[in-house]
This record gives sequence, structure tokens and C-alpha cells, in this order.
Amino acid sequence: MFLGLEWYWWSMILLLLLISIPFKIRFMKWWSKRQQEKKKEVYEKWGNSE
Repeated sequence: MFLGLEWYWWSMILLLLLISIPFKIRFMKWWSKRQQEKKKEVYEKWGNSE
């Protein structure tokens, strides 16, 4: 027992973390791509060629 939880609860928490990491990475890539597209739209909207 560690911090009041049995070993199987820690294994469940670890399993959930391992499953969620790829989804977080995918979300972060999508979010940065979306932000870049928004920034690009603003530049094009005002005629900036940056």
C-alpha cells in the first residue's frame, strides 16, 4: 500500500496515463497547427506578407 492506495489502483492510474499520452501529443500537434493557420489568416486578412 502506497499513499493509501492498493497496487491495483496504481496500475490502473499508470495504465490510464499511458493511454492518454498519445492523445495529448496528437491534440497538441493539432492545436499548434490550428494556431498557425489562424495567425496566417490574420496576416492575409490585413494584407501583410509576413
